[in-house]
Amino acid sequence: MQKTRKHLELLSPARNADFGIEAINHGADAVYIGGPAFGARAKAPNTVGDIARLVRHAHRFNAEVFVALNTIFHDNELEAVEKLTHQLYDIGVDALIVQDMGLLALDLPPIQLHASTQTDIRTVEKGVFLDQVGFSQIVLARELDLKTVKQIADATSANLEYFIHGALCVAFSGQCYISHAHTGRSANRGECSQECRLPFTLEDQKGRIIGKDKHFLSMKDNDQSLNLRALIDAGISSFKIEGRYKDLPYVKNATAHYRQLLDEILHDRPDLAKSSHGQCSYTFTPQPEKTFNRSATDYFANGRQADIGAFDTPKFAGELLGKVTKVGKDFIEVETPTQLHNGDGVCFFDVHKALVGLRINTVDGKKLYPNEMPADIRNNTIVYRNRDHAFMRLLEKDSAQRKIGINMRFFETNDGFGLAVTDEVGTSWTTLTKAEKQVAQTPDSATASLKENLSKLGSTDFVVQNIEIATTQTWFIPASIANALRREAIEGLLAARLEGYVRPPRRSATKPPAIYPEDTLSYLANVYNQKARQFYAKHGVKIIAKAYEANEELSEVPVMITKHCLRFSHGLCPKEAKGVIGVQGTVTAEPMTLISGNDRFTLKFDCKPCEMHVMGKIRKTVIQMGPPQTVQFFYKRP
Repeated sequence: MQKTRKHLELLSPARNADFGIEAINHGADAVYIGGPAFGARAKAPNTVGDIARLVRHAHRFNAEVFVALNTIFHDNELEAVEKLTHQLYDIGVDALIVQDMGLLALDLPPIQLHASTQTDIRTVEKGVFLDQVGFSQIVLARELDLKTVKQIADATSANLEYFIHGALCVAFSGQCYISHAHTGRSANRGECSQECRLPFTLEDQKGRIIGKDKHFLSMKDNDQSLNLRALIDAGISSFKIEGRYKDLPYVKNATAHYRQLLDEILHDRPDLAKSSHGQCSYTFTPQPEKTFNRSATDYFANGRQADIGAFDTPKFAGELLGKVTKVGKDFIEVETPTQLHNGDGVCFFDVHKALVGLRINTVDGKKLYPNEMPADIRNNTIVYRNRDHAFMRLLEKDSAQRKIGINMRFFETNDGFGLAVTDEVGTSWTTLTKAEKQVAQTPDSATASLKENLSKLGSTDFVVQNIEIATTQTWFIPASIANALRREAIEGLLAARLEGYVRPPRRSATKPPAIYPEDTLSYLANVYNQKARQFYAKHGVKIIAKAYEANEELSEVPVMITKHCLRFSHGLCPKEAKGVIGVQGTVTAEPMTLISGNDRFTLKFDCKPCEMHVMGKIRKTVIQMGPPQTVQFFYKRP
């Protein structure tokens, strides 16, 4: 099936094959996973053999598997990258998610390519270019509003992917170099040290402290639950959940939540279609606020919002419970309307504004007996719950079933009987058997028994929607015959479905080659190898600087470019203050400073595009590290 923008795709993360299988079981139309190397989440690698196991499971439901090869590659890695692309194609992977344009100049198999959000797709011109050079799907920058999404959709034909849930990088993806500048661990190489989640002190241009020990670069988590219909109207067809480092309960919970929301839309919109097969049932009610989050924001989807930062903590505080009313020797008493359970996790901010967590051993009314009493909790302390033990126990067990609806037709032949099974998309299989025919002495009982035996699909991928008995009269059908027909028909149908699965084709680039929208590229283009240089030169670029990771950009430059603005979040934006009485004289375009230990980052503000630039330079220790060694990985065919 060739997916179009009319086919809605729920795309879930997979830290490993088992997580990916559970994502499929909980309703994902596709999953994305890292390979043995070259993924933007270096701590979540997977063998080619494990990915093959995930592919086999996904294709049973016509779901797809995308592998992230979305780092930038050093020249001495290109041979290994090319080899890996062929191995992934051989095991049935449906698409590769890529950042490095050098990959397009390699000898690739005919596999679909998706442009990673690391390619920084935030303009119509960039979207059009990537559409023209052969990408089937492009992952838009998280910062885009609905208006810009619609403009890109109107100008392109590739499927458009948008992050709808999970952690938000404060920087434009692909435009953050703080980690590399300080540690040599590059975000573009999959090794981000997440310095953005650290506490900082913020000073204004005169050295006055605006805030101290706050996580000023830490964002709340993305939640587009209320914007799905608007995103579809704007042209989005792939809805991506962040989280290849997240735990399994998070993946299950978020996937089930958005599956239900998208299914409601599909029910209301017959012009849209689901891109995989089967319906899911759950043992729990999805509640995304119950698993890891830093509170919720829809970010810039509906324009700039004042409250998008998780400045107090980058950790999971959870749901508000209430205030402490009494502190005993071995208990705390909390006034809360929430039903708590033994084993719940609760937390609070101590006097140093650090989040402190504790596990509740026993709940006795309003009294909570923790496993260890905290030293500095006191009356009126606000308490949160970040682990609902009862909810998590549901998610730790088998918590979903995904079943494909089938219709059965039982019929007679000259020398026996047959069973035809047809699934929800028209794939069918027929099995015949020879048998002696005996007229049933109790027709109603015989028919009921036959239907019951044919319906016993157990742990298979299928569930019966309708059984038609197409015989001239009611025959007595022994259970052994009905069961054998059912087993053979279901095995045949499963084989037919897998045999009929067709991977989406690779798109061809336009001819003559598309012209890149700029003729000069700075380090921000992340060109790290000769093949990438050749690619951009082929597409009209005249001057091409090396990637920041080449350690040649030694002066102070923007090491993070972000739509998040600390002047705006503190009510100091010149645009917002214009014309406000008593404000104009105090607001200037002067920079601010972020301080973390001995590190000082100057913040410069480019007000025309509403961007904040965090300035920095590469440390000498990073320069001395030199280029990376050749990456090697091994795979034996199963």
